[in-house]
Amino acid sequence: MLKKALITFLISMVPVIELRGAIPYGIAAGLEPWLVFLLAVVGNLLPVPFILLFIRKIFQWMKRYPRLAKIANKFEDRAWRKSGKVKKSETIGLCLFVAIPLPGTGAWTGALIAALMEMRMKRALPTILLGVLIAGTAVTLIAYFGVEALSFLLG
Repeated sequence: MLKKALITFLISMVPVIELRGAIPYGIAAGLEPWLVFLLAVVGNLLPVPFILLFIRKIFQWMKRYPRLAKIANKFEDRAWRKSGKVKKSETIGLCLFVAIPLPGTGAWTGALIAALMEMRMKRALPTILLGVLIAGTAVTLIAYFGVEALSFLLG
């Protein structure tokens, strides 16, 4: 059980996959849904303060080197393209962006957008937390009832 819990936690920290992949894994692995939710939310939120605090400085450093500059520019461009809806209603837009359980949305991209928009940590972090809680609840319910329905159908 400890190994499955650790894997769930680590999956939730991976960009793009985040808790949207960690929760279905944990539930399918047989962990209790409340534990999966807790592990995935904490793991998903762990990188957020670091992204908010350091990503702009990291990108500035990367831009000194041509190959790394391409990567930094790619991430910045992607975040700016996705930031349109967030810019209109800053905190509500950011919360909804993070809460939508689709690839390319989530805590990592939300934190990147907030950092590039120079949103203060005391506004960005609670907003991202609320979005992660909403997404985590939705994904947990979908995964739990999906596994239950599949188990019922198969036997």
